[in-house]
Amino acid sequence: MKAVASTLVCAGCGWTAPPLEQNRYPFRCLRAGSDDADHVVTRNLDPLRVEWRNGDDPNPFIRHRELFHAWHTARRRGLSDEAYVDLVRQLDAAIAAVDGCGFRTTPFGPQAALGERLGIELWVKDETANVGASHKARHLMGILLYLQVAEGHERPPLAIASCGNAAIAAAVLARAVERKLRVFVPTDAQPAVLERLHAFGAEITVCPRVPGVTGDPCVHRFHEALAEGALPFCCQGNENGLTIEGGETLAYEMIAALGETDLDHVVIQVGGGALASAVIQGLQFAHHSGWLRQLPRFHTVQTRGAWPFKRAWDLLQEQVHTLGELDALERATKHRSEFMWPWEETPHSIAHGILDDETYDWLAIVKGMIAARGTAVVVDEDTVREANALARSATGIDVDHTGSAGLAGLLQLQRDGVVAAGEKVAVIFSGGARRSA
Repeated sequence: MKAVASTLVCAGCGWTAPPLEQNRYPFRCLRAGSDDADHVVTRNLDPLRVEWRNGDDPNPFIRHRELFHAWHTARRRGLSDEAYVDLVRQLDAAIAAVDGCGFRTTPFGPQAALGERLGIELWVKDETANVGASHKARHLMGILLYLQVAEGHERPPLAIASCGNAAIAAAVLARAVERKLRVFVPTDAQPAVLERLHAFGAEITVCPRVPGVTGDPCVHRFHEALAEGALPFCCQGNENGLTIEGGETLAYEMIAALGETDLDHVVIQVGGGALASAVIQGLQFAHHSGWLRQLPRFHTVQTRGAWPFKRAWDLLQEQVHTLGELDALERATKHRSEFMWPWEETPHSIAHGILDDETYDWLAIVKGMIAARGTAVVVDEDTVREANALARSATGIDVDHTGSAGLAGLLQLQRDGVVAAGEKVAVIFSGGARRSA
């Protein structure tokens, strides 16, 4: 058996999670809340002691299993590699029985018609037919695999705050393992979302905003549930650091599909930040390990409805000009509230899935963007609608406005002269359109 090569470390203060016997749920830094540092538990891997791809199974959680903390935890507990693969297969079959499909590599390739209209070579990662009809289930699968190998007989309830895709993904996975799930949703949650949550047996709490109280009310109620003993089954890295590694499978699949092609840019929509954090960290780890020849420039997009990440990015750039990159990032790490705080107004946009009051996983994103010379943009509603119409007409993919928001960012980057004609660009269609039954 290979030596354990995975550790969980707080990116903000260096706290290292103790052995499983001392802390079964090392999802959040124990120092979080004690100061103003940006405490996010991060999985650290030794690239010399893991295989990037172990076989060619179509299930990314099997093919890339050695990159998961769950696999290393299982091996440490005496589970063989074959037994772990069987566990993943059984879990995937249970998920497919609930949702109609399990986890498989999703399409990623050039979209010639759309690229020709934009004057570039455009690669699209299509997540609309994934489990739960979005990328969110990837994040949660990483957490669920860890729970399956680490827990004993106790099974605390799971909890999530979400307005849509993440809640549905959580409900699918929780139903597959017959586990109680508490979901906290806003008052404007879509009827189609609520219908599916009810069908999967989730316990739903609608959370109205309270005058004078900043921040997402769903997150406030979610924190109350955690205080009562629920586990964070969510897509926010600051609440559960293991949610990022599941999302990194997106990056691994993109690398495999690219072959000898080098991307010039990747444009990613940002709400809570887990998608961008996962893709950027996955590509960075692959590049550092020699599995990816060239890193692209990373760019992010938010809508005018709420842009806390862009605000933080601009503030950080001011610090970079004054202090230099290293000192500015150190300040951002130790003084989070100077850069990231809840959006002051109730956010509204047709791309409702990226209207988080805060970008919870912001720091890993800005580190990647600074290293890769990226930028952050904000788009108006007309551009969001234009991008969605283009995406649907040119590709035939039934993507929603949130899912195609990366394309809206690309349109803005072209207008700003950041993306030039003929360059190779990737976007992620992160979720499909939902309709009430």
